[in-house]
Amino acid sequence: MKILVTGGCGFIASHVVDTFIEKGHDVAVIDNLSSGKLENLNKKARHYALDICSDEIEKVFQEERPDMVDHHAAQISVPESVKEPLFDAEVNIKGTIRLLGLAKNYGVKKFIFASTGGAIYGDADKVPTDERYNAEPESPYAIAKFASEKYIRFFFKHYGLKYTILRYSNVFGPRQIPHGEAGVVAIFTEALLAGMHPVLNHFPEEKRGMIRDYCYVKDIARANVIASEREQCDMFNIGTGIGTYTLELYYQTVRALREKGIAVPPAFNEPLRDMARPGDIRVSTLNGTKAKEELGWEPMYNVQQGLLETVAWYLKDEA
Repeated sequence: MKILVTGGCGFIASHVVDTFIEKGHDVAVIDNLSSGKLENLNKKARHYALDICSDEIEKVFQEERPDMVDHHAAQISVPESVKEPLFDAEVNIKGTIRLLGLAKNYGVKKFIFASTGGAIYGDADKVPTDERYNAEPESPYAIAKFASEKYIRFFFKHYGLKYTILRYSNVFGPRQIPHGEAGVVAIFTEALLAGMHPVLNHFPEEKRGMIRDYCYVKDIARANVIASEREQCDMFNIGTGIGTYTLELYYQTVRALREKGIAVPPAFNEPLRDMARPGDIRVSTLNGTKAKEELGWEPMYNVQQGLLETVAWYLKDEA
């Protein structure tokens, strides 16, 4: 199958590309390298250095004639979306609509969309949160993802473009940059390797930080492959259902580094910060029962296993 992956030089989508290629698929990538890195690109994938907001991407559809589009390219930062909501909408809403239109016009059989469960439900009063919960997005980033989901369903209803929407929890793993929804793992790891204490953002009433559902990137990539093989057109949470405080994540990162023989600061001393970032929510964990029952997907990694692989990647990269 010919698959076009947008954002395929980025953190998550580069792993998706790798997994598709391992399965024998023919993959092309659109990535303007604004946050992705060329070194992440699988050597067997063809790369088009274009912006999804550009009309030039039609040339890619003309040349590639993909059977499937897996759309990950995005403005990925919640705080940045708060600062620049118009830019966020230009990329995350209008860019998605442009891709949907081209997918319809060029006979794409299925559209997979990387959405967010980590932000779209807002401060839910039901956790872990399932797909039936009314989304209450509290940042422009989450609003844009929610709006894109609605456009995807519109294209299915009116044009028959099949789809799968995957609402990710907070994703972490190798190749992550210290920005975006789950960049805290990269922030902690890079700071600790540099011998520094990172900063922990938190609400004043909870010194341990926010509670998040951290899902390892290889599990996320596997979810995309499974979605590409299924016929149902629906939306699925992709997460572990397990909440981890930011402070506990820090200690787990310390343990992972020490297991690899790296001496790191012994305690989390001064870097607490009595303020949350713009757009932050207090608790976010996802109920993945629907993905398990209907897709046959469930996570294979826990946080510590994923951290050990992530740290190993950092150490190999430094060698």
